[in-house]
Amino acid sequence: MKEIKGIINICHKAGYLIIGGENILNHTQKLYLVLLSKDAGKSLQREMNFVASERKIPIFQTENLDKLTSIPNCKAVAIKNKALSDEIIELLKGE
Repeated sequence: MKEIKGIINICHKAGYLIIGGENILNHTQKLYLVLLSKDAGKSLQREMNFVASERKIPIFQTENLDKLTSIPNCKAVAIKNKALSDEIIELLKGE
């Protein structure tokens, strides 16, 4: 999880991280990964699953997304960098 946190931190600093369900829904550029907190509400889960299926983006649910992103009460983020998204996907599949 430390590696994933590091990659998410890089994404945040580089401007590749879209934070929050509303921002993800309104984002018009290509997204490569959606991370959703396991304790997110049903409507947010439904919206993120809709976005992921419409745009054909992988979606993963994780524990403690707010700790991974270092953003209090964070429930959903999307990443708009393919290489970093692929790294996170590989790490999540390995765990």
